[in-house]
Amino acid sequence: MDELGRIRTFIKVVEAGSFSAVARHESSVSSVARQIKSLEDELGVRLLNRNTRSLSLTEPGKMFYDRVCTISNDLSNASSEVSSFQESVKGLLRVSLRISAGVEVIVPALPTLLKQYPELSIEVDLTDERHDLVADNIDVAVWLGNPPNAEIIAKRLTPSQRVVCGSPAYFQQLGTPKVPTDLTQHNCLLFNAPTHADGWTFEKDNQQENIVVNGNLRSDNGIVLLSAAMADLGIIVVHEWMVRRHISEGRLIKVLSDYVVKPAAMEADLFAIYPSRRGLPLKVRAFIDFLIDLFNEHRTAHPTGLEQEPPEQSNPRGLTVL
Repeated sequence: MDELGRIRTFIKVVEAGSFSAVARHESSVSSVARQIKSLEDELGVRLLNRNTRSLSLTEPGKMFYDRVCTISNDLSNASSEVSSFQESVKGLLRVSLRISAGVEVIVPALPTLLKQYPELSIEVDLTDERHDLVADNIDVAVWLGNPPNAEIIAKRLTPSQRVVCGSPAYFQQLGTPKVPTDLTQHNCLLFNAPTHADGWTFEKDNQQENIVVNGNLRSDNGIVLLSAAMADLGIIVVHEWMVRRHISEGRLIKVLSDYVVKPAAMEADLFAIYPSRRGLPLKVRAFIDFLIDLFNEHRTAHPTGLEQEPPEQSNPRGLTVL
């Protein structure tokens, strides 16, 4: 038996007043006696004076008993406190959110989550960088695009669907594009990234056409382009979950909706990422459920006419995708 086990047996013997009383519940009298002798041998001191009728603590035994009782109680309390985290949603949750998803969808809904779980506190990092979840002590991240080849769990929140839109005032002034080629006469707000080209690819009836577009604003941040479009500056291609609310409330108008638009070479689903399923804290599980419900509710509350179930993602590299 390990040292902690022998110490706990010692405490039980002192509290019960005999070896036999402890042995009735756990093992034989000889086994209890061997544990006490082994502990005394390891410490190099006699802890108990004992004969056939009674036992008593020696002076060093009394000092040792007082100290290990405190330690044992602390360990029990620590175990109970840790276990309580699997019984209720509580503690500090550190999350890293894609800026666009955080600002437009997730952060506005956090008050509801925190009211539901008053013992939970959340630390939010808004960034488009992909941090090392373990090294940076992040419980959950929301990433755009396929996760890397790593031992992480990825839960798809919403598929990659994009829409073309602009403000009512912009279209009133400059007209509404009816076909993709009309975009060459419009101010198109462009995402500035290696995966995005100046051309926007449109598909309809299995036919594709690439339209070279131009505009007076580029940015590597979707929030910048969204703000500019809502300020009547031009037309954007954007993830539909990012503009659902604005379209449903009339601040943006979707155009060319009978086309599938692809401004980038790669698809970009939105994922909730967490390090491991093993020993998943209840607070993490609650936040992931919150994200799933939030994006499902977001699709229901602000329909765009593009709804479909997220496709299953193949997993050639061992990544767990749910």
